[in-house]
Amino acid sequence: MITIKMINSMYPEEKNNSEDFSIELSVVIPCLNEADTLEVCIGKAQSAMHDHGITGEVVVADNGSTDGSLEIAERMKARIIHVEEKGYGAALQGGIEGSLGKFVIMGDADDSYDFLETPKFVEKLREGYDLVMGCRLPGGGGTVAPGAMPFLHRWWGNPMFTFMARKMFKMPTHDVYCGLRGFTRKLYDRLQLTCTGMEFATEMLIKSSLMEEKIAEVPITLHKDGRKNRAPHLKTFSDGWRTLRFFMMYSPRWLFLMPGLFFFLLGIMGYCLALPGVSIFGAVLDAHTLLFASLSVIIGFQGMIFAALAKIFSIREHFIPDDERINRFFQVITLEKGIAAGALISCCGLVALGIAVMNWWQSGFAELDYAKTMRIVIPGFTLTVLGYQSVMGSFFASILGMPRK
Repeated sequence: MITIKMINSMYPEEKNNSEDFSIELSVVIPCLNEADTLEVCIGKAQSAMHDHGITGEVVVADNGSTDGSLEIAERMKARIIHVEEKGYGAALQGGIEGSLGKFVIMGDADDSYDFLETPKFVEKLREGYDLVMGCRLPGGGGTVAPGAMPFLHRWWGNPMFTFMARKMFKMPTHDVYCGLRGFTRKLYDRLQLTCTGMEFATEMLIKSSLMEEKIAEVPITLHKDGRKNRAPHLKTFSDGWRTLRFFMMYSPRWLFLMPGLFFFLLGIMGYCLALPGVSIFGAVLDAHTLLFASLSVIIGFQGMIFAALAKIFSIREHFIPDDERINRFFQVITLEKGIAAGALISCCGLVALGIAVMNWWQSGFAELDYAKTMRIVIPGFTLTVLGYQSVMGSFFASILGMPRK
């Protein structure tokens, strides 16, 4: 829960209900000791709205500034919202939730984004788009001014994460990290964003893409950070890892399903070669190969179960939108069917293990032909484990899917 307190309001102190908007646009600027550049950013936003006849406000979402930023915002007649919870996302959530506009444009206070470009975003929002992303990179028509973006960010981090986002979430954008963006207040309310850190902006884009919202992109110019008295908040490697981690957490398919399917199929291929004892380039694939194949099958199967469980949990907690395919799947595959299938698989495995024990008994518990015996023991062991995993996974999925208020 984001705790906010509004001061210096030019409008009645009312909570926007996303249905009755008193103004068209709110420009929300998160602020933590931005005295170097805050005045410039506010001035540009106000000029852009005045020059293009946009009825709007500038909201400074302050996260505890002590360097005179608040005095600057008051002098510039911006509306200040104090956000007690720390974090980039927390500040933006507080500012957006306290805003009064039908449309919201957010951007950093370091003067790297030119708020004079605000009308381009408003134009697209007026056309009916839910989210309008700025694009700084040449792939989307943007421009990066000399010295405006670190080398690793420009040529490795941003292109890599943008490529991943386009493949994993089918995002129609060319700059996933761009912080200058516009969106409707109704979209913000629909998304139910939860991240309070740097992942906030990424969460907004991922959820918008997964929910198939109307997304547009406009080219912008990224300028060099205008701050003189302190370093940027961004940390290349730690923030990069947080982004990668966030991508994987929001995509059970790529985190669990695809690796699981790969290992499962690799193990099945190993079984097809090792059970008959195929020789490849003089190497005989025997019981040891079968053991490795079983390991791959078990790991892969566990990954696929994790994918299903993570998908159910993510939908239930509104991390990702509802998926009709999952609903249809669980209409067919019920708890009882999952238990029955798992029990049958385990029984097959136990039968195979019983046959191996019976052969040992018939030999008087003497030494057995290792290669021959393990061709029965290893598949029996693997089937028993897979069946048990199926039963437990079915119960866990049923627990996650239980209705609640």
